[in-house]
Amino acid sequence: MLDRNVSRRRLIGFGTAAAAFVAGCATDKVQPNRTTAANAVDVQAIPATPRQQQAPAANSPIAVAARHAGARPQRWGTAMDGITSTFAANGKQMAVTFDACGGPGNNDIDEMLLKLLISQQIPATLFLNKRWIDANPTRAAQLAANPLFELANHGVAHKPLSVTGRAAYGIAGTGSPQEAVDEVWANHQRLTTLLGKPPRFFRTGTAHYDDVAVAIVNELGERPVGFSINADYGATASAAQVQRAMNAAAPGTISLAHMHRPNSGTAAGMTAALPALRSAGFTFVHL
Repeated sequence: MLDRNVSRRRLIGFGTAAAAFVAGCATDKVQPNRTTAANAVDVQAIPATPRQQQAPAANSPIAVAARHAGARPQRWGTAMDGITSTFAANGKQMAVTFDACGGPGNNDIDEMLLKLLISQQIPATLFLNKRWIDANPTRAAQLAANPLFELANHGVAHKPLSVTGRAAYGIAGTGSPQEAVDEVWANHQRLTTLLGKPPRFFRTGTAHYDDVAVAIVNELGERPVGFSINADYGATASAAQVQRAMNAAAPGTISLAHMHRPNSGTAAGMTAALPALRSAGFTFVHL
């Protein structure tokens, strides 16, 4: 479980070239590194109970946007106070997380990766973008029904979360407090309907926030999440690169990779890395 008092810790480095692809999903073309698994994963689908989540009046979306109108951010990036990048582990625990970014070229699913997680019974937190959910409603319901997976919020349009439009990797961020609220809240409501309860965690597109946006996420009732290992560089890494990145895991690590690029090296790299980490004494936990 995450320690609510965790502050920023030093992130595990991954090199200059890799940094250009942190949680990016910015390009639609990735060179294939392996063959997509032929068979879909068989997951039992159980309908979720719809229930809309209403924020307290003081932290309603309208109130939060109004409270931050005209705010001038002081910080920007993937790590700062208020962003959870590690957690206080009970022994050799780590959390593996996967983003589904949604949108053109990003609405697929890596069946080989899901088959690995299910066959090895590896809990994972899945950050789903609203566009991905809308493109894959049956599969989203299946994932929601499987207790192995914890579903979390990856926004609506996969934008960096900003109140000034600040960009990351050429992707323009949300341009105002209201736009930042909308990026979080529309998918908060979509996931609440899907899960029958509100999501607890949010990761912005590109994993970049400004400090005002971090406050907005918290006030809307979700916790901003970053990462301590960037495992697949926005689904552009080879299997060997993914394995090397995951080998740097330490107790309390939060790894970030992607689940919507079946032709990337992510699944093959995780197939090599995750069983080896378990053999080394690691256990995998939800956020």
